[in-house]
Amino acid sequence: MTHAGQEPWAPTDGATAPAGEKKKRRRGPVLVAIAALLAVVAINAATSDDEDPTGPAQAAAATTETKDAAADEAADKAAAETAAAEKAAADEAAKTADKAAAEEDAAAEKEAEEKAAADKAAADKAAADKAAAEEAAKKEAAEKAAAEPEMTRSQANALGSAQDYLRFTAFSRSGLIDQLEFEGYSTADATFAVDQLDVDYREQARRSAENYLDFTAFSRSGLIDQLEFEGYSTEEATWGVDQLDVDYREQAAKAAANYLDFTSFSRSGLIDQLVFEGYTQEQAVYGVDQAGL
Repeated sequence: MTHAGQEPWAPTDGATAPAGEKKKRRRGPVLVAIAALLAVVAINAATSDDEDPTGPAQAAAATTETKDAAADEAADKAAAETAAAEKAAADEAAKTADKAAAEEDAAAEKEAEEKAAADKAAADKAAADKAAAEEAAKKEAAEKAAAEPEMTRSQANALGSAQDYLRFTAFSRSGLIDQLEFEGYSTADATFAVDQLDVDYREQARRSAENYLDFTAFSRSGLIDQLEFEGYSTEEATWGVDQLDVDYREQAAKAAANYLDFTSFSRSGLIDQLVFEGYTQEQAVYGVDQAGL
């Protein structure tokens, strides 16, 4: 205890405070600690009161901006990826189209080459065939010339006459020989000349049949008989007549009219005459009917 007028007791080096005094002085550090704690609390309260009330709003705005930036970045990335995918697809489509066009061009070129080759092969074959045919014709002509005997002047003349006759009218083989003999050529020269010719006597028979029908009327059998009389074989005469388009009913009508121009006939007598000429009964009756008998 400190008495009035006394200095508080302070320990000296090595001195020990009285027991009562020692117990009272131990409260000092505790009070100091409490005071310090209260000061800290007061400071914190003051600091809290001094803080800007807009802090949370700014933090929220910053968070929103961060989110927006992230969203924009994601959108830009997605757009870039979409553009890259579209470009890749377009490039692939262009590549496919180019490949298809190249294949089409190659196919067309190949087809053109094949056609050109085929055309050339056909032209070469045609040229070769023509050359072979010409060579064969030359060979045949040479062989024929070598096989042909030398002609006398009389034989040559007979040959020329035979060719002239055939240019103007039709002849059977025997009929042409007879005509040359009639012109004064010997049978040997006439026969030699006719046999040098390349003649289709069936076609000659057809021409002769046409000539006969231009001047008078014939039944089918009557025309064949006439051609045989001219020296054609039965086969040649029949072939020649059958090549013609003839209405033998009209031929019967012409024949009936011709008969009536020169003589008189009963109806039945004229029918019999036409049948005798080779017309059928039906053709003859039709012809007489047309003549008005």
